[in-house]
Amino acid sequence: MVDSLVNRNLTVANVDSFYGLPVMVDKGPFILEYLERLRRVINSALADYPRVLAFRVDLRIPTRLGLVDDFNTNKVISRFFESFKAKIESDRHRARVAATYAHDTKVRYFWVREMSTGNVQHYHVLILLNMDAYYTVGRLGSDRVNMVRRLDEAWASALGLELQDVSGLVEFPANATWRLRSNADDFTRTLSSLFHRASYLCKSATKHYGQQHHGMGGSRK
Repeated sequence: MVDSLVNRNLTVANVDSFYGLPVMVDKGPFILEYLERLRRVINSALADYPRVLAFRVDLRIPTRLGLVDDFNTNKVISRFFESFKAKIESDRHRARVAATYAHDTKVRYFWVREMSTGNVQHYHVLILLNMDAYYTVGRLGSDRVNMVRRLDEAWASALGLELQDVSGLVEFPANATWRLRSNADDFTRTLSSLFHRASYLCKSATKHYGQQHHGMGGSRK
C-alpha cells in the first residue's frame, strides 16, 4: 500500500515485523525506508561496540518569538548534532587527560521530523553510544554535567537560545533507555524491545512532506 501523502521515493506498508524485529503494529502503517535506516544505524553501533547504550529523546521548539530565522527547517537538527557531538568529543578528551585510558565513542543517531498542529516541527530522536564510555543519561535537574545537560545545551545552541529557555523542550519518554550487551543472554530480547519502541519513529502518521525538508536522517559513519 502506498500512501498519497508520501513522496514517490518512499514506501508505506502495514507490517508486524521488519527483518525479524517487532514493530508497534498499532502505530502503522510504516515507512519502510525509515525502518531500514533505523536498522542500519543500530547495526552500525553494534558493529563498533560490544556494549551499546541507546536512548530516546524528543526535541521541541517553543512557540514564541526570538528564535533563529531557520527554526522551522532541518538546519536546527543539524546544528543540534554538531553541538552534541562536539560536547561528547570534549568530554572524552577530558576523560583521557584525567586517566591513562578512557573509552571513546562515536555518536550514532536516527531522527524523524514531525509537524504539530501549529505547523511547527518537532523531532523524535534515537541516540546510541558506546556503553563503556557512557552507562546512563543521568538524572533530570542534576547539577552535574551529565548527558541530560549536554542535550539541553546542544538544543539551546541549535535554537540560538539560552540554556534556561529550553527547559522542558528536551523530553525523555518513559522507559526509553536500553543497554545492549552482545554476549548477554538478554541481547535478543533487549534488541527487540529497542526496535519495537523505535519503530514508532517510522510511522507514516504525522509526517509532513512537500516543503523540501527531509523527514528523516541518521548517522552514516
